[in-house]
Order: sequence, then C-alpha cells, then structure tokens
Amino acid sequence: MMSNVRQLRDKTADSEKITINLGYVDLGRIDLLVQEGFYSNRSDLIRTAIRNQLESHVEVVSKSIERHTMELGLRDYTKADLEALKAAGEVLHVKVVGLARIAPDVTPELALETIGSISVLGALQASADIKKALADRIN
Repeated sequence: MMSNVRQLRDKTADSEKITINLGYVDLGRIDLLVQEGFYSNRSDLIRTAIRNQLESHVEVVSKSIERHTMELGLRDYTKADLEALKAAGEVLHVKVVGLARIAPDVTPELALETIGSISVLGALQASADIKKALADRIN
C-alpha cells in the first residue's frame, strides 16, 4: 500500500540554531517588549537585534570579505564542478561567509582530489563521509 510513496527531495535547513545565555534583567526586558506587541516572540527580537547590529557593520564586513577573497551567501559545489576542476588539474580552496554545500553525490575520493582547504564562517553542509575525509583541510 505504501509502495507509491516516494520522497521528492531532502529538506535542508535554511538556518542554524544557536544558544545564548542572557541575564534575567535582559530576558525580562525582552519579554516585556514581546508582551507589549513590539515583537512576536523572543526569537523575533533577537533576530532583529542581530540583523540591526550586522547592518551597522556592513562596510567592515564587505571590506573583510573582499580582503580575504571570500564568497558571501550560499555556495553550492556540485559533482560536475569538482570533476571539471579535476580535469583541469586545479585545486579548490573554499572560502565562504554564509553556507557552503557539497552535493550529496560527491564522493570522498573526488573531494580529496579537488578540495585543498575549506574555510567557512557560517555553516558547511556535506555528508559525514566528506567531512571525515576532509577533516584536516577544514578550518
């Protein structure tokens, strides 16, 4: 009966959960603003505060990304990308601020042959096998 059910695609997270510790007074002030209707919940206030703080440093972040020759945002590395690098005899140095994803069909062998280093400020999504194979190349 269930033979006609199939998974269309994996759902990947578009955010990462973090944990912070706050003092009781700050937490109470947040709860007061939520209660007064300024924010829908604690997370909404915290996300807004973080975005506002990041916006106040946008120029510094941009210059740093440029100086370190990093890519900003989402960067996917496909099997075809890595095979093209291998064919050209080139080695990739991943430098991303945001999310770097290595496609699920990339083998550990191909990753080892083509990826020289990985530096991600944010999150790296790759199979456990890829992460294990590249462990000494991930900063």
